[in-house]
Amino acid sequence: MSQSNGETMTAIAVEGGKGPAAALRPVEIPRPSPGPGQVLIRVRAAGVNRPDIIQRLGAYPPPPGAPDTLGLEVAGEVVAPSGRWKAGDRVCALLGGGGYAEYAVVDARHALPIPGSVDDVQAAGLPETVFTVYANVFEHGGLKPGETLMVHGATSGIGVTAIQMGKAAGAKVIATARGAEKAARALELGADVAVDATAEDFAAVAKREGGADVILDMVGGDYFAKDLDALRTGGRIVFIASQGGGEVSLPIFRLMQKRAVVTGSTLRPRDPDEKARLAAEVERVVWPWIAAGDVRPPVDRTFPLTEAAAAHAYLEGGAHVGKIVLTVP
Repeated sequence: MSQSNGETMTAIAVEGGKGPAAALRPVEIPRPSPGPGQVLIRVRAAGVNRPDIIQRLGAYPPPPGAPDTLGLEVAGEVVAPSGRWKAGDRVCALLGGGGYAEYAVVDARHALPIPGSVDDVQAAGLPETVFTVYANVFEHGGLKPGETLMVHGATSGIGVTAIQMGKAAGAKVIATARGAEKAARALELGADVAVDATAEDFAAVAKREGGADVILDMVGGDYFAKDLDALRTGGRIVFIASQGGGEVSLPIFRLMQKRAVVTGSTLRPRDPDEKARLAAEVERVVWPWIAAGDVRPPVDRTFPLTEAAAAHAYLEGGAHVGKIVLTVP
């Protein structure tokens, strides 16, 4: 847990501890001071993610030692250095919480350099999504060049990142989205095939394309049976959320026939050493793709920090394509 130095800063808190988007309020709280092995970042932008909404509703508490305030990813400048970082370095970082603020502290190992061609707003949208996609698609899902990746929720922050990372890795990408307009945007973002899931059976499309080796699923519910149908023999289904339902029926014989693997994970509760390992792998594998411009997830809209409530309402509305980011003056 970081300590305060007596100064204050603006941050976003949930009035009453939990509630609707309108419960988000700017507050003055003590500015944190970094502990051993931590850096203090002057936040210039902070990514808004669906887990923030879940926390706001009271269902996703921060891990031990993390701030109670929201925010899982930031970009800015190092103020108090540690480890490889010196004052003034431009970094983006994965946080356990506290990113919706003017300053944030983070384990120095969980920060990454911002590539020179990437601005703070774009950089703030990278850590949570890139770490999630890398851990789930590439580590748990084992995606290899020449395989086929199916991405559900293709125009979400995670979805647009997964499309670009899949293509950068040499995979074929089939994207699903709700609505013809979003399916068209998925094609613009690099997907080889896009399916309007409101009008087409994505499993049938996948089978016409030869099947999927890895399916990234944030829907769950009735998508699972179709996932299994869409999967190639030896394929992997990776769950990162269950927006369409958290319980599924598992046809064991079908699973055996497909020699399928069903897995999933969360990112936030991982211990600091595991996050540091993952950060090093992301920097080794994904950062060159970002530097080359192959991975540059779009930012749909920005909001000032003090308008975090409006940002949450916009995310919940579901019209976005890509990331939503808070800017900090």
